[in-house]
Amino acid sequence: MKLPIYFLLVADALSLSSPAQPAHFMNTTKTTETATLGGGCFWCMEAVYERLPGVISVTSGFAGGHTPNPTYQQVCNGDTGYAEVTQIVFDPAKISYAKLLDVFWQAHDPTTLNRQGADEGTQYRSIILYHSEAQRLAAEKSKAEAQKNFKHPIVTEIVPFTKFYRAEDYHQEYYDNNSTAFYCRVVIAPKLEKLEKEKVIQTAPQTNGK
Repeated sequence: MKLPIYFLLVADALSLSSPAQPAHFMNTTKTTETATLGGGCFWCMEAVYERLPGVISVTSGFAGGHTPNPTYQQVCNGDTGYAEVTQIVFDPAKISYAKLLDVFWQAHDPTTLNRQGADEGTQYRSIILYHSEAQRLAAEKSKAEAQKNFKHPIVTEIVPFTKFYRAEDYHQEYYDNNSTAFYCRVVIAPKLEKLEKEKVIQTAPQTNGK
């Protein structure tokens, strides 16, 4: 039996539109996660996390403050509330959030309040900004475990993530681009060498860039 022309047109329209929608809604696999951590100067922490397999990108910036669109100079003045942090995008199939936290405790001194070495001020405070309830629980557990390795109390803040501001371009991949600079040679290089010797990190960046 020959169908009327309007039935054929409706059937053609349905066949063209229906396959696309299931494909859109079925692809819900989460392939990356984000961590935001501050352990003093972000130049140091960026260089450390870039050298972890499974980390996709590391961006230096500011979080935990109250001034919109802060500049590096404003943060350095110490009255914006921001901490220097690294925002880490990682593949949870290759490296866990718990592992990132484990490295966090080894990469800085979490027992010194608002200070890392000669860098002093609230912008250098130790801080974990969690992106989910699962991250909060993991951070609290990791902090309790890490305390066993320190004589003095850990003062690291564990707070909800709200907003991240990317630092100026010259701060990005700072150590990789300025390894002969005084601060890099005296502060960052020894830290990297120590962690490399202890097999915590790789000798070269593992990231795909920004």
